[in-house]
Amino acid sequence: VQLQASGGGLVQAGGSLRLSCAASGRTFSNNAVGWFRQAPGKEREFVVQISWNGGSTSYADSVKGRFTISRDRAKNTVYLQMNSLKPEDTAVYYCAAARSSYGSRDPSQYTYWGQGTQVTVSS
Repeated sequence: VQLQASGGGLVQAGGSLRLSCAASGRTFSNNAVGWFRQAPGKEREFVVQISWNGGSTSYADSVKGRFTISRDRAKNTVYLQMNSLKPEDTAVYYCAAARSSYGSRDPSQYTYWGQGTQVTVSS
């Protein structure tokens, strides 16, 4: 599975962005998908994950109530709607697909990774 993350950009604090993660090569409709982010000088951190059918999601406390993950299995795409963005949300955002149907906050549980998309939030 090849994953392509897109939708990043530069936005002012309080603004919104929607990231997309599209799969090619084969479907990932039966795989959990997660978003992670990495800011300069920091370790990669978990943001959110969604189960294979969208029935289960889990968010990092830092984004809860502001970010929403969803998936369109027919389009083989996962979305991350990010609202009320803060400067501390600035990072490269990566999507990843797990081998299993239910995700984890542990990045080692994810096998397929996209190339990342830069999100920059100005104050």
